[in-house]
Amino acid sequence: MSRLFWLNDDQWSKIEPLLPHYGSPPRADDRRILSGIVHVLRCGCRWRDCSIDYSPYTTVYNRFNRCFRNGIWQRLYAALTGDCRTPRQLLADSTHIKAHRSAAGAEKRGGNVRRSVAPAVVERLRSLP
Repeated sequence: MSRLFWLNDDQWSKIEPLLPHYGSPPRADDRRILSGIVHVLRCGCRWRDCSIDYSPYTTVYNRFNRCFRNGIWQRLYAALTGDCRTPRQLLADSTHIKAHRSAAGAEKRGGNVRRSVAPAVVERLRSLP
């Protein structure tokens, strides 16, 4: 069984009319490349690890960036969900993201803790026995 993600006909029929159509040169298969983008975003792998079945990883990555710069992802989101809020109004749930072990707030040796920790937290720490 393949672990690759492919847009089915129903999903593609909703997305295809929303994509821009340029004159020339003809682009690579949009369905295949968008499936590759969704696959990378779903599994969290590096772009370099994207399967060649979708297209070369550089093509998939460049298409993702180009669509982001041109606002295509926002239009797709708004059309498919009916939610027309701007990205600044949306919140992402990042509880699945793991922080690096050094992101716990510890300073380098000899660093000033007051600069890195909010003053209220420092005062709370002082009041502890």
